[in-house]
Amino acid sequence: MATSRNHNYRQKSAQSDLVFGLDDKPSPSVSMFAALQHVLASFIGIITPTLIVGGVLGLGAEVPYLVSMALIVSGVGTFIQARRFGPVGSGLLCVQGTSFAFLSSILAAGFIVKNNGGGPDEILATIFGVCFVAAFVEIFLSRVIHKLRKIVTPIVTGTIITLIGLSLIKVAMTDIAGGYGASDLGHPDNLGLAALVLMTIVVFNRFQFQILRLSAVIAGLTVGFAVAWSMGKVDFSGLNEVALIAIPEPFKYGFSFDIAAFIPIAVIFLITPLETTGDLTANSMVSKQPVSGPVYIERIKSGVLADGVNSAIAATFNSLPMTTFSQNNGVIQLTGVASRHVAFFIAGILVVLGMFPLIGGVLQQMPKPVLGGATLIMFGTVSIAGIKILAEAGLNRRNILIAATAIGIGLGVSNVPEVLQAMPPAIKNIFGSPISLGAFTAIALNLFLPASSDEIANTAESAAENTASASSEPSEKSVA
Repeated sequence: MATSRNHNYRQKSAQSDLVFGLDDKPSPSVSMFAALQHVLASFIGIITPTLIVGGVLGLGAEVPYLVSMALIVSGVGTFIQARRFGPVGSGLLCVQGTSFAFLSSILAAGFIVKNNGGGPDEILATIFGVCFVAAFVEIFLSRVIHKLRKIVTPIVTGTIITLIGLSLIKVAMTDIAGGYGASDLGHPDNLGLAALVLMTIVVFNRFQFQILRLSAVIAGLTVGFAVAWSMGKVDFSGLNEVALIAIPEPFKYGFSFDIAAFIPIAVIFLITPLETTGDLTANSMVSKQPVSGPVYIERIKSGVLADGVNSAIAATFNSLPMTTFSQNNGVIQLTGVASRHVAFFIAGILVVLGMFPLIGGVLQQMPKPVLGGATLIMFGTVSIAGIKILAEAGLNRRNILIAATAIGIGLGVSNVPEVLQAMPPAIKNIFGSPISLGAFTAIALNLFLPASSDEIANTAESAAENTASASSEPSEKSVA
């Protein structure tokens, strides 16, 4: 009986059919196997933003604890999203993790405090305080998500996501060179390590086996870490000072608020509900759930609400804002397991991993060029995702004008910050962020530039073609 069931399991998985539906309860062994693959696909995405923020802002000894909190909060958020508590949670098998979209704005917030003489505690108090307040933007928007699309349209979303990716590439390239303030900045050893990581990820992504593609980033970082260790670039001597157990402590570093830091982060909270909507829609597709009608709409509202609530919880327990990961949709197709009960195992694994700061301490020793080689591809992928949204929105004359102006102004201010040096400090801090300035520009132009009848018709035709394409190839869209 067991042999027959296992054969049936493998056969259905190969056909991308579901072996276990949304409300089925797989055996503990099957659930654990599927959960481990989800953790494998999302682990690096959960911890990398924290490693970047800790390295760029010089948070030093706090990084292992912050990595632990990122893992624990991701586990709690995943449980909430899948379990559902009243109106909170989509009830789908989807993993909550730290969002890359906030990185640029969070780094800007950290530098505001740092430039004013603040240390690690003051930096983290402001970041988590601002993120906690800003999370309520998404909580509110979850109730009116269907109306938000009239203001924050695909052309606005695509422009902002493209800006996010492009503005972060500088961070990745600096790490590739050796990291901020490194004495060996640009040394060939650094460039060689980054190239090794990058090429490993590229090669693994070209394999036909899906499990290898899902493991590409971890494989690249592992190879790079091992080579860097052999070169004497990894030092574990400081791990003796890392605590054995991490205990979550609400607002451990205090609570502070800065309006100049708040606005750029709040802008991103306007965008992430739309990203979450897309991810939850893809998850519903691969889980054989409705993608239209009242059940679907309520699921989207509850999922976005959970994103906001989880981001508030993350800020409370010293972690960065959360979002619904998309890469786990590919794992559902790979395993044929869409049961939301698997999410409980994922949550447990992430919480257990997060309880031990030694994991974060080891990962903190990862040389900057190794991390930069991986994040360069990640941030480039974010930019391409934004460009794809722009293309799907229809690149007519009006949309090109909006995107070109917003991206040009956003990147222009980022590359030449001196252009705002005559402005009051508050204005300079707010509009010195390429994300906030680009977003305001895109939204304003989208509202005040009327679309001609031909442009509306062409956009509708383009949207119809993209919908048809997505319907004919759902697996490719979901894996991407």
